[in-house]
Amino acid sequence: MHSYLEFEKPVADLEGKVQELLSMQENGEAVDVGDEIKRLQAKAETAMVDLYANLTPWHKTQIARHPDRPHLREYINGLIEDFTPLSGDRKYSDDEAVQAGFGLFRGKPVAVMGHEKGHDTESRLRHNFGMARPEGYRKAVRIMELAERFNLPLITFVDTAGAYPGIGAEERGQAEAIARSTDACLAMGTPNVSVIIGEGGSGGAIAIAASNKVFMLEHAIYSVISPEGAASILWRDSTRAQDAATNMKITAQDLKEFGVIDTIIKEPVGGAHRSPDNVIEATGTMIADALAEFDGMSSDEIKKARRDRFLAIGRTLK
Repeated sequence: MHSYLEFEKPVADLEGKVQELLSMQENGEAVDVGDEIKRLQAKAETAMVDLYANLTPWHKTQIARHPDRPHLREYINGLIEDFTPLSGDRKYSDDEAVQAGFGLFRGKPVAVMGHEKGHDTESRLRHNFGMARPEGYRKAVRIMELAERFNLPLITFVDTAGAYPGIGAEERGQAEAIARSTDACLAMGTPNVSVIIGEGGSGGAIAIAASNKVFMLEHAIYSVISPEGAASILWRDSTRAQDAATNMKITAQDLKEFGVIDTIIKEPVGGAHRSPDNVIEATGTMIADALAEFDGMSSDEIKKARRDRFLAIGRTLK
């Protein structure tokens, strides 16, 4: 059984009835309920299609945060062979919110990193819900420097509500660490490709997403601040997060129109968690095609392409 979001309740009710009938059928408590099961399944499928054809930005925010959505761990397991993780920033400690290392992507060596939110209470606490501290971004810089030294492309997977805002993180130079990570991304002489797989929140996201190519999953979000944070600042009322989500233009569709991202990776009806293997495979194909565009390009050409990409954002708005 899937876990359902609040707006998916009509589908949850229908699929719950299907499960009840299937259970009764297996236990021999019902006689010939096959037709009723098929009718309810068709009705649930239609209801889901209708819901996902009319999603609001707040609905997409909820989907992007779905606990069953595939996280960094699944993308690495599905796309990267012989993954070797690297730990620590060589200055303070290791931040498990940012996972990084090297491996083979479709037979070619690459550097990989991203935010890991965790899947249960224990892992979420260990990974700090994907909210990195300064040492996480300093580890990211270390990986980027190694990737450039060994002439390897970099793949990043973004999924964070934002950088960790705690006192300790600020004392250790959170803003400086994010700025240096963003700068390292923009200065790389090897190609880098980023995918927003869930939430792309604030500087915590752009610090590893200032790349040659930026992709987003269809129901991911990418914004300068979380909807709750924006609502707290603009209206002093975090309960107006839904209004903030609508006004901030945080969806993949809006950001594609603005030129902030390059391509939208389609998700199945119901979200990526309903068919994670297919979404991960499609993401891998998109990354492979993007990296192929930079074959034969010099370091200066790669840097120029990235620079031109960011300078072009917003230039075509009417």
